[in-house]
Amino acid sequence: MNVFILNTGRCGSSTFVRACKHISNFSAGHESNIRCIGDERLNYPPQHIEADNRLAWFLGRLEQVYGDNAYYVHLHRNLEDTARSFARRSDFGVMKAYKEGLLLGGQEGQTAYQLAIDYIQSVESNIAFFLENKSQRMDFQLEQAKTDFKKFWRNIGAQGDYSAAEKEWDTNYNASLPTVSE
Repeated sequence: MNVFILNTGRCGSSTFVRACKHISNFSAGHESNIRCIGDERLNYPPQHIEADNRLAWFLGRLEQVYGDNAYYVHLHRNLEDTARSFARRSDFGVMKAYKEGLLLGGQEGQTAYQLAIDYIQSVESNIAFFLENKSQRMDFQLEQAKTDFKKFWRNIGAQGDYSAAEKEWDTNYNASLPTVSE
């Protein structure tokens, strides 16, 4: 069984994968196939856990390849905290692509925070719609990560060093640096 951690980004996916590295009966990766196209984009080994926020843009193809034969986690973080984190990174990555590519530059006066809220709401609704008919899924709230990770561990039949995995949640990996005004 494959496991997909679907998320907006800026919500703990790096930490999630660090915790999953302590699972012995699954491999785990973060954005493993990020530069791949075609069939290779969704080609993951069996018994693999993958976290990649860009999978939200490949949900139709994810359905074609894995459908209901995978376990899906919808990883969430508080909307305002996620948006502030994205706003700090508005000049590169997915936020730049969203503003310049999908919104063709956006509208005059839109703040990075407003664009981040719009991006997050779009991705969250895409993921929620995709998951409506999935039998193996769970919501995972970053703010209750240790409780939800224990449930996740049980649900996928994980084996390995649970104590070490749980400790990973004590570190904020890939955190955005605060801006001068914060």
